[in-house]
Amino acid sequence: MHNKKIVFIVGPTAVGKSDVAFFLAQKINGEIVSCDSMQVYKEIHIASNKPEKDLLKKVPHHLIGVISVEDDFDVVQFNRMARKVIDEILSRDKTPIVVGGSGLYVNVLLDGIFADSARDEGLRTLLFDQATEHGPEYLYRQLQIKDPQAAEKIHPHNIKRVVRALEVILTKNAPISTLQKKREGLWGNFDIAIFGLDQERAALYEKINARVDQMIAQGLVEEVKKLHNLQLGVTAKYLIGIKEIQGYLKGEWDLPEAVRKMKQNTRHFAKRQLTWFRKDNRIQWNDLKQGQSMASVAETLSQVVTA
Repeated sequence: MHNKKIVFIVGPTAVGKSDVAFFLAQKINGEIVSCDSMQVYKEIHIASNKPEKDLLKKVPHHLIGVISVEDDFDVVQFNRMARKVIDEILSRDKTPIVVGGSGLYVNVLLDGIFADSARDEGLRTLLFDQATEHGPEYLYRQLQIKDPQAAEKIHPHNIKRVVRALEVILTKNAPISTLQKKREGLWGNFDIAIFGLDQERAALYEKINARVDQMIAQGLVEEVKKLHNLQLGVTAKYLIGIKEIQGYLKGEWDLPEAVRKMKQNTRHFAKRQLTWFRKDNRIQWNDLKQGQSMASVAETLSQVVTA
């Protein structure tokens, strides 16, 4: 095990992870690695709530605006890119601070992903077509038969993960649950501290609602309008903010309804994030108090990291 330190800051959207990471990086000679499924896209700035430019200048940030919304992006690509960046930061004798709310990305970085990731574009297309024709339950039943252990961990309506599991099973002729046991991540190989940020629910939801209003004021509608002629990748297509504003631009609902949907979907997303992270007992939770500054939270975390 390396004695080099890696810090993770996780939690629900809008809780203040990016600000805490920024202050912490300045205290512990750190560089920030974004673990966010939206911030990787070049064309999305407002919807993804990327850090302000002056913050990016003061502290190095990585994996922000690195691919196009027209490209498909998955956890395998993220893991490869993030591991490379983390190794580079460590080689400079700095501390990587991995920040984000994408639970699957965090999990894969910590615990690994099986190296021989089977990919078969034709098979995947066929499976998605079957899901469209017969419904998500049809594919899920196949997964239950072929790999019941994997099926227990995947929601029947999470088509992307069901298709991925079946793709691996059919390509490798082995259950994905068996292959995943061979994976290796950062955990156990480095000195890792994982901090979770949470907040009283009403206060968090207030932050979420205020952030959506701010996005609209900053020009979210124009940002989404510019994506009109682009062929969005599978992941980008379903990002919160894009689908709701596109519905408004298509005349399916008015702008206040689009805003309402964004707020509601973001609150639901935050709830799912917390459900995911609360299952991981390696996380040291920090409940933010009303009016508490992000700098003071970073000070508390820095004392733990450097102890």
